[in-house]
Amino acid sequence: MLKQRIITVLWLVPLVLGAIFYLPAAYFSWALVAVFLIAAKEWGRIIEPSCNMTQWSFTITLGLLLTALNLLVPTDEIWVGNQLHPVFLSVVLMGAIWWLLSLFMVVSYPRSANFWQKSPMFKSMFGQLTLLPCFVSLIALKALSTEASPYYGGILVFLVMLVVWAADSGAYFAGKAFGRTKLMPNVSPGKTIEGLIGGLVMTMVVVVTVMSISPEQELGLVIGVTLFTALASALGDLSESMFKRIAKIKDSGTILPGHGGVLDRIDSLTAAFPVFTLIYIGFWM
Repeated sequence: MLKQRIITVLWLVPLVLGAIFYLPAAYFSWALVAVFLIAAKEWGRIIEPSCNMTQWSFTITLGLLLTALNLLVPTDEIWVGNQLHPVFLSVVLMGAIWWLLSLFMVVSYPRSANFWQKSPMFKSMFGQLTLLPCFVSLIALKALSTEASPYYGGILVFLVMLVVWAADSGAYFAGKAFGRTKLMPNVSPGKTIEGLIGGLVMTMVVVVTVMSISPEQELGLVIGVTLFTALASALGDLSESMFKRIAKIKDSGTILPGHGGVLDRIDSLTAAFPVFTLIYIGFWM
């Protein structure tokens, strides 16, 4: 298993970084459609694990929505001055509302599952609210690149991923070493409060990196954005764990040997990107 995980990382990380930094935003947006279609198919298993028709219908529906967004808002029209296109902004705001609702659902689980666990319609809607804002946020950040700063958007995307990776790694090692108090035992028995704190502490490495590269940034703002993004990523992870628990599946898929499915790898990012994008619009632009 460890060997498989390492091999997957060795080919996946260069591919991801290459797309983030070197793929033009217009091509990046269409490449994301393929990634999110795989994630949609995996979410279809959460909706109805034993029904291929439900899984494919959800995938096709989401694919049509992703395609419509790319056609309706070309990458060179995503930002006008410092204003995000109204369609994209609406989707990101919708995502923020969804994650507030998701927080309530996770905290009150399993009681909260009583109204949605037997409803394919609700689980389909939750899947769209999870994936669409993440898709839009990724493209919006990437599209901030300009001729003067061609890597700026890629750096922002990478920064969010770095925060999430640091939080995940810190939570894993701190949880292993010091984990005693369960965080959300009904949702994810393996996660601990000590692990969460360790993850947040680990994200300070990102803060140090940002401040060393761009010392003119306000330290308090960088710390606040980093911690808030890391907490959002933890919510994304817990949310998917909740849905998989209801569906009685361990991994969302098998496309990434040793790592599960695409959804398993982007669950934390689905919440982190919309939250970071809104903070960036509100405080950094």
